Amino acid sequence: MKRIQRAFENKKDGLLSIFITAGYPNLNDTVEVLKELEANGVDMVELGIPFSDPMADGPVIQEASGVAINNGMTLKLLFEQLKDLRKQVNIPVLLMGYLNPVMQYGYEAFCKSCKEVGIDGVILPDLPLYEYEEEYKDLFESHGLANVFLVTPETSVERIQKLDTLTNGFLYLVSSSSTTGKKDGIDGTTDYFKRVQNMKLNSPTLIGFNVKDAASYKTACTYSQGAIIGTAFIRSLNKNNDLKTAIQEFISSIRQEKIENNA
Repeated sequence: MKRIQRAFENKKDGLLSIFITAGYPNLNDTVEVLKELEANGVDMVELGIPFSDPMADGPVIQEASGVAINNGMTLKLLFEQLKDLRKQVNIPVLLMGYLNPVMQYGYEAFCKSCKEVGIDGVILPDLPLYEYEEEYKDLFESHGLANVFLVTPETSVERIQKLDTLTNGFLYLVSSSSTTGKKDGIDGTTDYFKRVQNMKLNSPTLIGFNVKDAASYKTACTYSQGAIIGTAFIRSLNKNNDLKTAIQEFISSIRQEKIENNA
């Protein structure tokens, strides 16, 4: 949790978070991908827990999840792979996924394993707010886990304010109500971003879903502390068999326009 807080304190603008599915492209790539992302200046990583029915995800992330499952990735194996995570990676790492694998693993066992390997927070889109508040908030916090809530263009002001009081990480502003990777950029939702920005929330915000290139990254950074990129990153891995080169080229392409505009 403290690593997340420090990330936002150290980077008031332009924080870049990358989503990657655990066990993709190959079963044992996960830690190497995390190391390369950090080496290329990524500020935070969301590690997707593979699931057979990822409802909020578009075809690219769905396919990555399917490949990871076929590779043999499970939540138990993931925690085994991450046992030396904090000897190799310093940036915040969050687990993002659906309740089914967590329930099968057991909530308490899940939180304990997260703490043991150094996971900083979780994003569970299908965990009901009331259920988290009444049953799991204390459990998560006792294991040092930040819980990140999603905000959509349809989320009411009252609910956003409540989420703001409950999160101990950040608020994830979903750029649209569609699945990931479907829209061409995020320019059509700037009114929504402005509305949330003008609420002067206590929690930092990141914009995700359909942030795909330097231009949409720059737009996201205008209305929040940064951006989350998933589908476009996974696509970039599919185009190049060399992980190191693929990651370096993709992160450079995202940062490029912002760097040029600040020069």
